[in-house]
Amino acid sequence: MQIKILRSETNSHQLYTLPAGEIPLLNALTYIKETQDASLTFSAGCRASVCGTCAVRVNGREELSCSYKVKPGDLIEPLQYHPVLRDLKVDKHKAKETLLKSTAWLHESQEASLTHDDEKFTEKQTDCILCDSCYSACPVYAVNPDFLGPFALTRAYRYTSDKREGDAKTIIDNIQSNGVWDCTLCGECTAVCPKGIDPKMDITMLRGSSLQHGHSDPSFAQQSFGTLDFGGGGGFGFDPNAGF
Repeated sequence: MQIKILRSETNSHQLYTLPAGEIPLLNALTYIKETQDASLTFSAGCRASVCGTCAVRVNGREELSCSYKVKPGDLIEPLQYHPVLRDLKVDKHKAKETLLKSTAWLHESQEASLTHDDEKFTEKQTDCILCDSCYSACPVYAVNPDFLGPFALTRAYRYTSDKREGDAKTIIDNIQSNGVWDCTLCGECTAVCPKGIDPKMDITMLRGSSLQHGHSDPSFAQQSFGTLDFGGGGGFGFDPNAGF
């Protein structure tokens, strides 16, 4: 069985041969490093899909190396929109800095009685393992590197939905620029999340909260829909006497 890995020094794909059989990609990378190419560089951590350290792209889709089973012909590449340190190892600091910009944490703690349903409401968002798969899959970064991104916006939703947060407006205010309205709602982030988090829905909910706090979609305000005209002269051009 053979797979290809993008090498940073040559910026080309190198072919490697693996023993036949279904094995996790992380095991395959370790095998290559130990038996064929000691210079191959990648990241690994818990090896149990908990830490998110080993995320890479396989055939154009984000996967955790420790859980993905290698198939013949697989193409392995580093995450997108991250500075590549070497081969499959990337720098994730810039992605984490979006948390500072979004101020996605508890701002003004207030006492609140939480039910079991309240706890379950944001439990899924709390399961994030910081793998950055959602950032790598997000097409907005191709045109707007300042976009806050799925991870930061999901965290923002988690805290604005917490009954213990007494100042949700501050978080909502801080995610308007390069934030909730810049998302295309394509759902790519949701599709690749290894923990089943749905950033697309979280961002949709944040748009509703933004409207409640007096914000609006800036692109909508710039659109022109013409002048309503029921006489057939302009605007929508509807003539009630024209028939159907």
